[in-house]
Amino acid sequence: MGTKGREIVGLDVEHLLELLNQAYASEWLAYYQYWLGAKLIKGPMKDAVAAELNQHAIEELAHAALLANRIIQLGGKPVLTPEGWGNVSPCKYDAPKDPYVAVLLDQNIAGEQCAIAAYKDLMDATKDKDMVTYNLALTILEDEIEHEEDLQSLREDLDLMVERGRK
Repeated sequence: MGTKGREIVGLDVEHLLELLNQAYASEWLAYYQYWLGAKLIKGPMKDAVAAELNQHAIEELAHAALLANRIIQLGGKPVLTPEGWGNVSPCKYDAPKDPYVAVLLDQNIAGEQCAIAAYKDLMDATKDKDMVTYNLALTILEDEIEHEEDLQSLREDLDLMVERGRK
């Protein structure tokens, strides 16, 4: 990054790089969780849920690319290994050990809720200090909120379908 570009960041750039790498690692873990869940999913509505998981996976990968670009712009290095992702991510990776659709939806809803909190924290840290990162975090946060809503809607539909099946 250019000297002036780094200089205008009104906070500790090394700390900012840590926060960005946490988000970057979380996006890779979310990508893999969605991607693998879409392959293994079983149960009612599996095709609709798999399609949504695949779409979210694509978007999480795009988020990782945006974050990597910002990390590099700031003179940092994105986390270099998959093992490193698990070490720095504030959001846990939930392996899809139980491929039942409701379990996968619940795991991914929890992941989105963690991401929402993490991006809110990143926005709070950069507000009025680093507008480039702030706007990046806001853009990604909007997607994560939409993901949570999509998944919760599918979960509600599944619950209604199961409930009606019992009657």
